[in-house]
Amino acid sequence: MNHLIVNADDFGLTAGVNRAILELHRAGVLTSTTLMARAAATEEAIGLARATPSLGVGCHVVLVDGAPTLPAPELPTLVDPRTGRFQPTLGRFLQRLLTGRIRPAEIEAEATAQIARLQSAGVALTHIDTHKHAHMFPQVLRPVLRAAGAAGIRAVRNPFEAAWSRRATPAAPWLRRSEVTLLHLLEPVFRHIVAEEGFATTSGALGVLATGTLDAVTVSALLRSLPSSDGKIWELVSHPGYNDADLALAHTRLLASREVERQALHALSNFPNLGLISFAELHTGPHQSH
Repeated sequence: MNHLIVNADDFGLTAGVNRAILELHRAGVLTSTTLMARAAATEEAIGLARATPSLGVGCHVVLVDGAPTLPAPELPTLVDPRTGRFQPTLGRFLQRLLTGRIRPAEIEAEATAQIARLQSAGVALTHIDTHKHAHMFPQVLRPVLRAAGAAGIRAVRNPFEAAWSRRATPAAPWLRRSEVTLLHLLEPVFRHIVAEEGFATTSGALGVLATGTLDAVTVSALLRSLPSSDGKIWELVSHPGYNDADLALAHTRLLASREVERQALHALSNFPNLGLISFAELHTGPHQSH
């Protein structure tokens, strides 16, 4: 049997995103989510997480396009001093990161603060990932893993998408396909660091290429393309929600597509032989090496 984690990012972004995630979990097609420590509906999401122990909840570490948990003066290389917020785009963040202008200690400190914010509120965190998959870069991965490990977290998203999954996503724009394919070259370094830091991860992610275009046809194509009985665990990455007034204020590029993804995930009910699990089972269950 194939095992799949179905994860929704951005828990806490808006009440409409929270509602969609809980509805999908109750429908039996979503097993996991990652929670933002400082977003408009974080407090509501914390309450929902505590009231829904069957839903695996990780920390969605935000280092770009958001507000820090620590005071801005404590993060002089990570935060734009003019706004008190992180860099607004991944591109601007990477310009600073890849030229050595962001201190790893600040990444670790901010990740530590975000994790502590959720754990101190009573959320039992199953895993870690990052907004916009920033941890695919080694300069982010190592300090984030060290923050997570110090907090007792031992599982992390593998954000890299296998070739078979990319082939099953024909509707993705050419530019995004090129970016995802190129970034895949970072996976060997990612796996080395994850193993060195003692973390569990999956065999890879599905749906990263399809972000913004993940409809029911694509979900079905991805699931039909899963390697049969290979004993591996994969993660389907999704961003469901309700496209309401709150979402429009959240400055996310994913607006109408959140409705499409919310509806698309119901296609999972057509695959009853798929074993749906959460990240908790990567390090507590029988599937520990992938």
